[in-house]
Amino acid sequence: MTASDSAAGSPSDVVQTLYDPRDGGRALEVADPDREALSRPHRTNCFTVAWVRSGAGSVWADDACHPFAAPCLLFFVPYQAVRFVPDGDVQVTAVRFHANFLCIETYHHEVGCNGVLFNDPYGVPVVHLDGSAEREVSDLVARIRGELAGAELAHAELLLSYLKILLVRATRLKRDQQGSACGTGSGRLPDPLPELRELVEAHYRRLHAPADYADRLNTTPKALGRLVKTHLGKTLTELILERVLKHAKWELLHTLRPVKEIAREVGYDDELYFSRLFKKATGRAPTEFRAFETEIRGGSNLSMSSARPSIPPDPIAGQNADTPASAPRKPGA
Repeated sequence: MTASDSAAGSPSDVVQTLYDPRDGGRALEVADPDREALSRPHRTNCFTVAWVRSGAGSVWADDACHPFAAPCLLFFVPYQAVRFVPDGDVQVTAVRFHANFLCIETYHHEVGCNGVLFNDPYGVPVVHLDGSAEREVSDLVARIRGELAGAELAHAELLLSYLKILLVRATRLKRDQQGSACGTGSGRLPDPLPELRELVEAHYRRLHAPADYADRLNTTPKALGRLVKTHLGKTLTELILERVLKHAKWELLHTLRPVKEIAREVGYDDELYFSRLFKKATGRAPTEFRAFETEIRGGSNLSMSSARPSIPPDPIAGQNADTPASAPRKPGA
């Protein structure tokens, strides 16, 4: 990976480290960042599973702030600016993977993490671990780390399997902690947040003001905003924008539509204003975002058949093969 400073909120305050196979980058890696590294705002183009082994504090994911306490797992999506604010000593192991290794949409029927662990603007990216679950996470991370250090038979397939198991187990835990899939249980969001979710999903392409949603819920923007901030760790404006950008990123990665057309589809007639919003949120303008991610996927937009196989042949002994995943490419970012 290559690192550079990028603008996000204010100039050069986020360290941007992007996976790029042309530079020998690894599509799957395990790292143990120290406290100094965790405390710096950082952005990557990989999905991240952060296993907090010890310590407590809060973590900023873009403009949302969430408390955490070990042992737990935290989940971050590509191009999200992440910064830890630990209360004291903290130990974190980060498992990062690019869509070139595992596309969470292609494998959604197998792992079910899309919209649960990742890409859920309405959820909190924290999964708490009991003793048994932490031991299982520890074992899986150790197995991934061990496979990355070698190049044995079926190396790539084992790595992919271990990562899938980790995501499946985390998804099950998250669903249990949220309550059942139908929204019951202690993890259920208080009223009117479930209705707000439905309204945002129905209207985010044209309604961007908190007042628009407050009016429909017969409450005030201030009261609704306070509820969103308390339970989701972000403002209502940030929630709406996050949903807009999720849509825009999908369109940029999976279609060849012009940026101007995508901007209009999500309610922005001013393409330049939309591009500034997008760059502030991701560190890259929409055209740069599309061009870079298309290139590192083998020169193909995700709406096309990919020229780069997800799981390459097993590596030559002594070399690291870390860009797996052999399956038909579907949208995943």
